[in-house]
Amino acid sequence: MRTTQTIRRELTSLQQMAALTDRDIQQRMKDAPAWQRDGEQSIERQWTFPDFAAAIAFVNRVAELAEQADHHPDIRVHGWNKVTLTLSTHSAGGLTDADFALAALLDALAP
Repeated sequence: MRTTQTIRRELTSLQQMAALTDRDIQQRMKDAPAWQRDGEQSIERQWTFPDFAAAIAFVNRVAELAEQADHHPDIRVHGWNKVTLTLSTHSAGGLTDADFALAALLDALAP
């Protein structure tokens, strides 16, 4: 298992990269089939949980991972059991490899 420092180092180096081109994004989306493009500069995914407590427990796991990675998604809790995460590297003005790396880690968090 990777340490907090390793995750942060990997994602920090990826965040310093330039925004991906549309072609690059389309290619990376093939490896992130559960994620959808949200405009030109972000991707998002929605999860549905059995109850509110499970949704909030997931948000807490996301928050812990995001802190470790120093890369934070926009988090929206809606309905009583849905969570939507949106990823973008604001400093690059769009999507970077860091967003797709974090998406893969986030996919592994949900039950």
